Amino acid sequence: MRIRTTREQNILRFKTVLRWIAYYLLVFMCFIIMTSGTLYKPVLLVPLAIGIAINNNIYGAAVTGAVCGFLIDISCGKLFGYNAVILTFFCIAANLVFELYLRDRFINFMIITAAASYIQCWLDYKFYYQIWGYENVSRIFVRVSLRVWIYTVISAVLIFLVLKIVNRLLMPKEHLTIEEALNTNIQPENRR
Repeated sequence: MRIRTTREQNILRFKTVLRWIAYYLLVFMCFIIMTSGTLYKPVLLVPLAIGIAINNNIYGAAVTGAVCGFLIDISCGKLFGYNAVILTFFCIAANLVFELYLRDRFINFMIITAAASYIQCWLDYKFYYQIWGYENVSRIFVRVSLRVWIYTVISAVLIFLVLKIVNRLLMPKEHLTIEEALNTNIQPENRR
């Protein structure tokens, strides 16, 4: 482990603060988009929260999931805290899965986002419509919930690209010292 200089620590803190400001500006913009328009709009905060959770620690993932979930509850008129619990769970799970098993790739992000948003749409349908036993309630799932799910998955492409740009510019990078670089090159030769 390399000891960082004071200048490197200050740069790390500054980039981290800027990155989180950029994340929450994106959250605010997605919330504004979700609260305007018609009934058929993507739930932009789901892929955004999962994308933020993938690239950060578990505490940042949990807080971001909770904040985005509360904002979804506000914008969709749901029970306050319902989506916060669901999205916090998905963000923590995505963070752990990407930390332990998966790489930060587009296809992995799309699979996790599609699964999380589908489960969220399905649970909304179950708890807000099907549980009351209305007649022809399955039409709501086919005509509204699935359409919103498809829009959410399509919008995840743009959100992934925006998050990649933010992370590329503001994510602190670990640099190797000359000694570490030389030692990593020497080790494979010694094993032969």
